[in-house]
This record gives sequence, C-alpha cells and structure tokens, in this order.
Amino acid sequence: MFTGIVEGTGTVETAPTTDAHRLVVATSLPVEALPIGASIAVDGVCLTVVEREPGRFAADLGPETLSRTTLGNLSAGDRVHLERPLRLGDPLGGHLVAGHVDGVGAIVDRRSVGDALEVDVSVPAALVPTLVPKGSVTIDGVSLTVNTVAGDRFSVTLIPHTLAVTNLGQKPVGAPVNLEGDLIAKHIDRLVSMRLPGGAAAPAAGDDRPGLSLETLRKHGFAT
Repeated sequence: MFTGIVEGTGTVETAPTTDAHRLVVATSLPVEALPIGASIAVDGVCLTVVEREPGRFAADLGPETLSRTTLGNLSAGDRVHLERPLRLGDPLGGHLVAGHVDGVGAIVDRRSVGDALEVDVSVPAALVPTLVPKGSVTIDGVSLTVNTVAGDRFSVTLIPHTLAVTNLGQKPVGAPVNLEGDLIAKHIDRLVSMRLPGGAAAPAAGDDRPGLSLETLRKHGFAT
C-alpha cells in the first residue's frame, strides 16, 4: 500500500525488452534496506524487489504489467517516480494507493495558471466512475486532486512543489501516463453496479427484497 507521495525519482539503468523483462533503477533512496520480495512503486506501479544494493534495485515485470502500464515503454536514462510502501502508523499524506494501475491515459492539454500548471488527462471509460471533482486520482504514482471531470477527461493542478519533485510538468501533450482510480470509489462502483438491475448481485426473479436503483439512492439521500 502507498500514499501517492513520491519520495524521489530514479534513473532507469536497464529497461525491459521483449526478451528480458527486468527493470533496473538507480536511486538515492536507501533501497538496500528493503528486503528481497518487498514492494516498491515505480511510476505508480507496485513492483517486487528481486535484487538490491546501495544505489540501485531490480524488479521483474510480468505480462500484465507490461500490457496495462507504461513501464514497457521505458528506455535507459528515463526518470521514474519512486515510493517505498506505507507502514502502519505512517502519516497518510496523499490517499490510499494500491499501486495497481487501472489503465493508461494521456496528457491532452496543459496550460500555465500563475506559477502552477493545469493539466487535462484523457481517461479510459472504465475509470470515469471513480473520478469526482475534489476527489483523488493517481497519475504516474503521484496523488493529485481532481479539479473537473468532463466526459472522458479530467483536470488536475500541479503546484510548484509537485513540479519541482516529480516529472509530470515535463510531460508533453500526448504523453501516456499510468492512472489509478480512487480505491474506495472503485469498490463502491463495483458494489453498486452489481446490485443494479442486471448486475451479478441483483435480486433474482421471485425475490421480493428491494433491489438497488437510482430511485432508492435518491430516496435515501445518496443521489439527486
């Protein structure tokens, strides 16, 4: 489990290829203290440390990771966001982040707002229900607050601190980014959709218990 508060950036020394799926990253973080098998987030993707020494670590990427994230597009010299796992009792400065990327979006617009940068991101349709204005979203491992949601796009503001400690401000229009929707919103969306008519948990024929509907949600104040 992570918080989306990036601890630092690392530099890719060995990028995965079609034949070798090992990623080696150089970093100033004390990764030598991590046990073999520990988790570490790389651009928002939870990976398992398989080798480590002072100044670098290695992780192997599976087919699912390569198909659902941007890590397969990395090259030697690229900078990546890094975060070590959250420990119980640590401050939760961002939001609950699993490191399980839901899909890849793209930067579609960027504009300066004073000394900050506002960025619009396209999002896969499956992630739209997890986005709400003033809610949380993870972009390349960075916990951010959603400004607006319009169709398949949402916007966030990168404050000067975020621009200084992450790579997000350097990404041009068209750049792909790893996205993880809000963990709580994903579970709520799943539970609600299952209870709606036609869902896997909807009442069966002959079951006179009330099912979940928009009318029911409105009646109890959960929808307008």
